[in-house]
Amino acid sequence: MRLAIVTAYPPSKVTLTEYGYHLVKHFRLQKDVTEIILITDKTEGQKDLAFNEEGCKITVKECWAFNKYSNLFKINSVINETKPDAILFNLQFLKFGDKKIPAALGLLLPFMCKLKGIPTISLLHNILEQVDLENAGITSNKLLQKIYSVIGDMLTRFVLASHIVAVTISKYQTILESKYNTRNVALIPHGSFETPPEPDYNLKEGPKQVMAFGKFGTYKKVEIMIEAVELVRQRTDENIEIVIAGTDSPNTPGYLEAMKKKYAHVEQLRFTGYVAEEDVPVIFGESAVVVFPYTSTTGSSGVLHQAGSYGKAVALPDLGDLSILVKEEGYKGEFFEPESVESLAIAIENILLHDSYRIYLAKANYHAACSLPMSHITKMYIEYFKVLQLAKSKGFKLDVALVEKELML
Repeated sequence: MRLAIVTAYPPSKVTLTEYGYHLVKHFRLQKDVTEIILITDKTEGQKDLAFNEEGCKITVKECWAFNKYSNLFKINSVINETKPDAILFNLQFLKFGDKKIPAALGLLLPFMCKLKGIPTISLLHNILEQVDLENAGITSNKLLQKIYSVIGDMLTRFVLASHIVAVTISKYQTILESKYNTRNVALIPHGSFETPPEPDYNLKEGPKQVMAFGKFGTYKKVEIMIEAVELVRQRTDENIEIVIAGTDSPNTPGYLEAMKKKYAHVEQLRFTGYVAEEDVPVIFGESAVVVFPYTSTTGSSGVLHQAGSYGKAVALPDLGDLSILVKEEGYKGEFFEPESVESLAIAIENILLHDSYRIYLAKANYHAACSLPMSHITKMYIEYFKVLQLAKSKGFKLDVALVEKELML
């Protein structure tokens, strides 16, 4: 199978870059895949393809860029040129841009690929029905929110024109099937990027690192974490370093620089900037607790799966998607009230002051991560693609529920 994957890819800063990297890393090891056609965004640096294991051929086609109106046509041209046997889109609603027209045009691609007869799966990491448009930095205007909702419904229907739409949370499957009266939505878990050997859960000498990881400024706010740690410092003797690992969200350029100035007086506060793929294990490995300073959620959390892979305790806001993910996949964490500095301070204290509890959370998260490795997740996609190819050759209509029953997924 010659599999095309449309995704942002390192060293890109576009959303879902890291997930795209791990899709490629594990698809290339699937015996049914003979070639990966990586249809990706243009970057100044070379694409990160330095994998240790031997895998299939990877053909890189850099042809699109964030917020470019031509993305639809350039990606379509590459698909016509390469003629893949199947195609996977790694999507969320602002994948191709945060401007309305480029973002919308990019989401027409799954529909166009289905028209070409190419077995098409769209992995949709979020759905607009569950996105807080204000917190996500899209718009606070109520009229515009209603307009976005109408446009979002239309674009969702174009994505649902894929042969299969994969979602990572059961709630999303229920919403899409009910609202859009569709039978082609499959629940495929997010998966854990790496499953390294079980770590030593003991901490190294020195400050205990409280770390947040991601793209900040919209619904991920570092103020609450910094101020919560300051509270913990005031009422305990803990030696704590605050680590903000990552970059600005594309919707909030300059946010982290503003935070550096605002909290310049805070001791042991470190902003790492962009974290390269090879440095991710170090950032997580050195942390005592990973904090999720979110005011809302926009889908399954890659950071939670990473924290689990490296055996880390987590402090989570008690928000819908994260709460569901914890229950469905077996993760554990100390919950706090969103936007409450005091509540987060208590959560951090509970983890840092009680080492046995920290280790209990860390072990639970490691074992949850090990239960759903990316190798298993990519194999699930391969099984769906096989059924799509069979359906194409036999000319019968696909029913995802029946496929899942047949495959025992």
